[in-house]
Amino acid sequence: MYRAFRLDEPWDSPHNLRLLDRMPATYAPPGHKKALVPANHTVCHVFVGPGTAFEGPGGLKLSDDFPDGASNTLLFVEAGEPVPWTRPADLVYDPAGPLPPLRGLFKDGFRACTADGARRWVRSDTPEVALRAAITRNGGEAVGPEW
Repeated sequence: MYRAFRLDEPWDSPHNLRLLDRMPATYAPPGHKKALVPANHTVCHVFVGPGTAFEGPGGLKLSDDFPDGASNTLLFVEAGEPVPWTRPADLVYDPAGPLPPLRGLFKDGFRACTADGARRWVRSDTPEVALRAAITRNGGEAVGPEW
């Protein structure tokens, strides 16, 4: 799939749009939630912005750049607005602004993966301070017992 996608063209070029129907199952919602998401769309997103796992274009190293710990840092979430799976749409995190919308497929929370590869269930009543601590990799905050 990577070789089929033309990286030198916009995600919605005529060629790249033809790849939408080849969405890997990894990006699809679970079977009982598929009706909530348009065809070839995903709610799998990463956070971008200061302190996130995807801060800047250069890439980060788990061994050097995650002092809060890989198990305490969100890598991606299954939350946010559905988008075509090939569209580069991320959840923009601003430490001084409101959290991005984290509405998910489930009424009581969303699924997430931490930077160590562990899957987590994040309850919708998780305090904002705990969410912010989990979104950042280097803030020095404790995620707390709610996490």
